[in-house]
Amino acid sequence: MLASLINVPTGIGYPLLFAFVAAESAGALVPGETSLIVAAALAGQGTLSLPLVIAIAAGAAIVGDNVGYVIGRRGLRRLVDRPGRWAAGRRQLVERGEEFFARHGSPTVFFGRWLPGLRVVTSWLAGADRMPWRRFLVWNALGGITWAATIGALAHVVGRSAAGSLGAIGFIGLGVAALVYLIVRIRRHIQAGRKSPSRRTPRRAPG
Repeated sequence: MLASLINVPTGIGYPLLFAFVAAESAGALVPGETSLIVAAALAGQGTLSLPLVIAIAAGAAIVGDNVGYVIGRRGLRRLVDRPGRWAAGRRQLVERGEEFFARHGSPTVFFGRWLPGLRVVTSWLAGADRMPWRRFLVWNALGGITWAATIGALAHVVGRSAAGSLGAIGFIGLGVAALVYLIVRIRRHIQAGRKSPSRRTPRRAPG
């Protein structure tokens, strides 16, 4: 499928980029980010326009994620709430998910855009766990625009100098996102440790 982005008319390349990114964002297992990398590298060769590639990828990511949100809220939620043998366990998972998205939904939606596995399912989970749509839309838009700009610009610079560097760009984005997530987790763990009362070993009464 990615080969179709190479040596094709400009009018076809842009729709293909939108389709791949939007489909992946909605939950389909297609190479959305890789198509952005290839399109941005082609922009470095003058085949496509980088600003237009970034704008199309960002718009496709936002549209696709909102489709995934609707699928999760209307479809996945109904499957989870369906009565049956494991209904109690599913309800417990839903409650935990709603609590998680209430506390960490915004950074999850934003940083999930850079994580290959999480990028496909974040919008589904946000919808199923009933994250407020307006908050989802804001952080989804910020994540989609930032993701398209950073990955697109990096692919534009690196991809035109070495074709073998294209595959490494996705791993670089993954590493940066993972590092930021790790720093946030460590910081919260330290803050939680400071707030929790210190445990002291009870002293033995003198005999």
